[in-house]
Amino acid sequence: MSHIKPLKLSAFALLVLAGCSASMQAQKAAPKQPIVAPLAVVKKAPVSENELKRWSHLDLVKDSIPGMSVDRAWAELLQGKTGKKVIVGIVDSGVDIEHEDLQGMIWTNTKEIPGNGIDDDKNGFIDDVHGWNFLGNAVHENLEMTRVVKKGDDGSAQYKAALAQYNEKYEEALKDKEQVDMLLGFHNTIQKALNKTTYKIEDLSTITSTDPNVARSKAVMTQIFTNAGPTFDPEADFGEYKEQVYDQLNYNLNKEFDGRKIVGDNSEDIKDAHYGNNVVFGPDKEKALHGTHVAGIIAQIRGNNLGGDGVASPNVEILTVRAVPDGDEYDKDIALAIRYAVDNGAKVINGSFGKSFSPHKQWVYDAIKYAAKKDVLIVHAAGNDGYNIDETKNINYPNDSEDNVKEFADNLITIGAINKEYGENVVAGFSNFGKINVDVFAPGEEIYATVPNNKYKYLQGTSMASPNAAGVAALIRSYYPKLKAAQVKKILMDSGVALPAKVVLGSSPNPQEKPVAVSSAESSKTAKMVNAYNALLMAEKMSKK
Repeated sequence: MSHIKPLKLSAFALLVLAGCSASMQAQKAAPKQPIVAPLAVVKKAPVSENELKRWSHLDLVKDSIPGMSVDRAWAELLQGKTGKKVIVGIVDSGVDIEHEDLQGMIWTNTKEIPGNGIDDDKNGFIDDVHGWNFLGNAVHENLEMTRVVKKGDDGSAQYKAALAQYNEKYEEALKDKEQVDMLLGFHNTIQKALNKTTYKIEDLSTITSTDPNVARSKAVMTQIFTNAGPTFDPEADFGEYKEQVYDQLNYNLNKEFDGRKIVGDNSEDIKDAHYGNNVVFGPDKEKALHGTHVAGIIAQIRGNNLGGDGVASPNVEILTVRAVPDGDEYDKDIALAIRYAVDNGAKVINGSFGKSFSPHKQWVYDAIKYAAKKDVLIVHAAGNDGYNIDETKNINYPNDSEDNVKEFADNLITIGAINKEYGENVVAGFSNFGKINVDVFAPGEEIYATVPNNKYKYLQGTSMASPNAAGVAALIRSYYPKLKAAQVKKILMDSGVALPAKVVLGSSPNPQEKPVAVSSAESSKTAKMVNAYNALLMAEKMSKK
């Protein structure tokens, strides 16, 4: 999965549209009716800190923010009802299962006796009490295009495409290194001028130095603070950006690096299936940041005044399958991870990963079909390149169509990302799109959730949109357990709130040019945003048929 640079270079401005429509008033008077996108949205004040932390749970009509109406669903539809526990498989970088805000939400394999070194349930995985780690002690990995290039020119179209993309990515990474080094220079200058490590935009106005280097650094940092928004932290965000860029050059794009050798399996043999260990957050808990955040979006404890609230908590149990390294995942690991989650009772699997090349995609396709036979819904992130993934050159794996058009299974749903500003720019600029291969959108920008070691963080990406949708799927499967995976997928798609008639898709290659809005029908199959309130209303009706 392409990661989002932590530094946001475009301004976050609230979109204010004049006037309230009559339809808005009608919807308020009839709360049990489906939520319909109003013709106009009025946001009279900036988003508060509390709203920002939970905007994905808010309601377009009541709050003028295009969240999934999760709070409204819990208050108006689920109050007093008892749901069934649903196991949600998190196939990701690992999860900090010891996090304070995930306690009681972690799946436990009751067939295993912890720590006895015996495969009590005879599934081939020793002491898999809370899931499995298919990566063992590996952390960093190449991108798949790097691995294809490393194998050498076999004359295939895949090799040529991989080489072209590799060269492009490498040049981009070198430019990013220049940029991050320059930004760190400005940042370090400001730190010295202020004599403090961390600072805010207000601190910059206290700098009176006439040194040209200080003055320039002050001007640049003021602009960055203004553009990046209230959650920007230069020390943390620049540090994260540097790590991301340097990891790309040192590991992801480094043809001399072999991250697989410490796993101990044959990555080309799907039958070599029992490897790894039971440490589900991996050898370095901090590196389980992505998976812990994904898990929190779904399952962090509601109403405990810690961090954010999970969409489906307390009705879920998180089953962790570590299979996504810092780099591109192996097809083998993903295929086995899906099967492991299915075999251990997951009814929803979240997959916040993806890549441009998939040498053994059939292994993954077979696993998706296996999940379909077992009635398991797979919720998958659309990707973060701002591409139309209907185009052959932009395919995002895994998918559910071998020809990129016709689906072979009805249990995989692909999720794009939106932000909190309803209007032409509601689709996040980084989000992939496509009226064939993206099904629906969900909140994915500035999402607040758990990260390792009892911390919380805003992250963005379709990686965050996917678990938001998966949380709604888990709610449906909790309160309406008789509905099948294919029905839950249909509900998520059909019950969504409509995007505006015209939306901007992808990021403009030239920041100076004003992006052109197109018909929202080009965005996805549905041109809709996932909505928990509507989904539960539709599930209620469907369950009675």
